[in-house]
Amino acid sequence: MKSKMQVTGLMDPYDDGHVTEACGLMGIMDTTGRTHSGKDMITGMANMRCRSNGMGGGFAAYGIYPDFVENHCFHVMYLDGGKGRKEAEDYLRRNFKVVYEDEIRTRYNKNVGTGSPLLMRYFLDVGDHNKDRIPDDDYVVKRVMDMNVNLEDAFVFSSGKDMGVFKGIGYPEDLGDFFRLEDYQAYMWVGHGRFPTNTQAWWGGAHPFSILDWTVVHNGELSSYDINRRQLEMYGYFCTMRTDTEVLAYTTDLLMRRTGLPIEVMADIIAAPLWDRIDQMPEKDRRYHEFLRMTYGPLLMNGPFTIIIGHNGEMIGLGDRLRLRPLTAATKGEMVYVASEEAPIRLIQPDLDKAWIPRGGEPVVGRLTKDGRAKIGLPQEKEVATRCRSR
Repeated sequence: MKSKMQVTGLMDPYDDGHVTEACGLMGIMDTTGRTHSGKDMITGMANMRCRSNGMGGGFAAYGIYPDFVENHCFHVMYLDGGKGRKEAEDYLRRNFKVVYEDEIRTRYNKNVGTGSPLLMRYFLDVGDHNKDRIPDDDYVVKRVMDMNVNLEDAFVFSSGKDMGVFKGIGYPEDLGDFFRLEDYQAYMWVGHGRFPTNTQAWWGGAHPFSILDWTVVHNGELSSYDINRRQLEMYGYFCTMRTDTEVLAYTTDLLMRRTGLPIEVMADIIAAPLWDRIDQMPEKDRRYHEFLRMTYGPLLMNGPFTIIIGHNGEMIGLGDRLRLRPLTAATKGEMVYVASEEAPIRLIQPDLDKAWIPRGGEPVVGRLTKDGRAKIGLPQEKEVATRCRSR
């Protein structure tokens, strides 16, 4: 039996794949909802090539499937020449109505890892298949977990509506060419260059990591992985990729979608202040943070990290409480940018309205608006956390 963690394709020619302070992250969002091709994102990621290592890269794009906005789209890798395709497609037809399917368009790129998997996409309707009458999103999460745990050859790496993840072995600019991202039109792009620090190089292990329409790209390393993973397994999330970024994606879904917490509260959970700082806070704030630490302590992300989170209508940049990994944010008119460095943002848009470095644990949030102006979520907005602070 061949493992989904099987090493395939191009490895790091310079043998520097474990320099942990690297990784290049970038997110671009048009808050009016207007769509743009992937050219700017590829240009920005190429500017941070020194942060990559050729062992992995990837992108998430939002608003790319306007003809199927009501359908979940599964992007599926068949890792062993498509041997498991029939089994996976039989599973999908038993559990969904398959509205449309096709092979994900690619082109040859000599710098992308050899032995690329068969890449398929399926637009799915839950319909009457949800016999348990649970929320459709929960039903889809269960099906994704089931496929990734129990189907030997198939791996679902994207499962949201009107969005998709494109990732693999190679530098991000080469993967952008491989996946023909200039052919897609999206209002938000998120990208990553490099590879999970402590796992083998394989196509499914590249960033972004995704569940439903939540995607996460990550620079850093979490020492809390095991306790995070065990907590998530209590809620039906199974970390089949054995990498810390996977727990970030599932934690985001659990806290923000299933629990309904706003981003500011989620940030206070995963990037919680140190205890000595909490002890010095005014009583109301101290009680709020103590409540979060007692209730959600196993989901604290311990270790250096910067992440960019994407989901339909929103893009979030967040760094750890000590700002041990870099993050820059910027705006220009209706556009919002976040990246590991200011240079790729300036390359795409030299004349910015504003650029700044967020404080540790302070989320930067870009949201779709109706007035055509970029809306940036203010950090630590007390009104959004009222229900937690009042407990």
